[in-house]
Amino acid sequence: MSSASQRLVVVGQGYVGLPLAVRAVEQGFDVVGFDVDEAKIKRLAAGESPVEDITDERLRAALATGRYRPTTAAEDCEGFDVAVISVPTPLREGNPDLSYIEQAAAALAPHLRRGATVVLESTTYPGTTEELVGPILEDGSGLVAGNDFHLGYSPERIDPGNRTWTLENTPKVVSGVDAGSLAAVQAFYDAIVDTTVPVSSPKEAELTKLLENTFRHVNIALVNELAMFANELGIDVWEAIDAASTKPFGFMRFTPGPGVGGHCLPIDPSYLSWRVRRSLGETFRFVELANDVNDHMPDYVVRRLMMALNRRGLAVKGQRVLLLGMSYKRNTGDARESPSQPIARQLVQLEAEVLVADPFVDDRHLPPGVTRVELTPEVLRSAAAVLLLVGHDAFDRELIVEHASYVFDAQRHLPPAANVEYL
Repeated sequence: MSSASQRLVVVGQGYVGLPLAVRAVEQGFDVVGFDVDEAKIKRLAAGESPVEDITDERLRAALATGRYRPTTAAEDCEGFDVAVISVPTPLREGNPDLSYIEQAAAALAPHLRRGATVVLESTTYPGTTEELVGPILEDGSGLVAGNDFHLGYSPERIDPGNRTWTLENTPKVVSGVDAGSLAAVQAFYDAIVDTTVPVSSPKEAELTKLLENTFRHVNIALVNELAMFANELGIDVWEAIDAASTKPFGFMRFTPGPGVGGHCLPIDPSYLSWRVRRSLGETFRFVELANDVNDHMPDYVVRRLMMALNRRGLAVKGQRVLLLGMSYKRNTGDARESPSQPIARQLVQLEAEVLVADPFVDDRHLPPGVTRVELTPEVLRSAAAVLLLVGHDAFDRELIVEHASYVFDAQRHLPPAANVEYL
């Protein structure tokens, strides 16, 4: 596919959609970035990027070409050659919420033309592209997927904050509902990324994404549970992990932490579990067990803090506790499903005075009852305990060790010291 004069619509301008939109502009596409969040669109139009992976300078360069138009108006999607849906797919009471996908498909349908291509990137259960998105597009356009327009699925593999593996150099799995759709989807992404990996149908592509994240989810749960037992047995789990990591085959390193966050790990495996339960009447035991372990890691962190304070004759109530890191991963402001959030809420409920420091997370993503502070020697000395939950590079490790009376380091970010205890 030649990008010259190709009109692309990217529905959703967040951590997945914005990098795709900007990259497409750089490759010569005319791009409409459609999102229902008016505040976000205003920021984008002003050249202010809401995600760390796209700098303000790169966004402004895209705007300066005149080929990137952020908008909340669905009518601006008219006349597209390719449309990519990259919207959230959260869980609601344990069940997949596909309302954003449904709304996106319904918004695109009236503007769908013969020969156009629609690709779903949002993470979801196998069957969504063909059983949900296709019929909505067909009903709203009067066209038939595979005959009149191309339809496919390509799972997003964006890792916010990863400077090594980006949209451009991470292999992209592509699929289509028929041979023509696969060819069209692959041709589009061949213009965007270095490598594409075709699979036989959208269901295989949808399962690929769930497999990738379920693999991580289960293995993180394994080391999290191992860390809890090792602590009770008086064994240094971190040293064991370091030693095991020297094996050049048959072992992949995973490390424990305060829980899992982001869209992928807390949510994606549950989509697979839900699909298996709904379609087959079976329980996906590995996923259910991993959910149980990882979901309760914030509770375990709070218990460890309470035990540490108790050893010093202190109750949690009334104590000043400083939390370092409120995002779900280091060096990003993405706070979706961050385990730091329930930890903070529990401590507020226990009537601790909760302070938080995070150079990336916006105030609107902080839980109620906490106070944002800067990481200073005075703040560190004033806290009865410091919980290091996210190892941002911006946190001065020497400053923390020097001035904190006690640190519970849930990610082994700090060097060993008498006042530092690891998860």
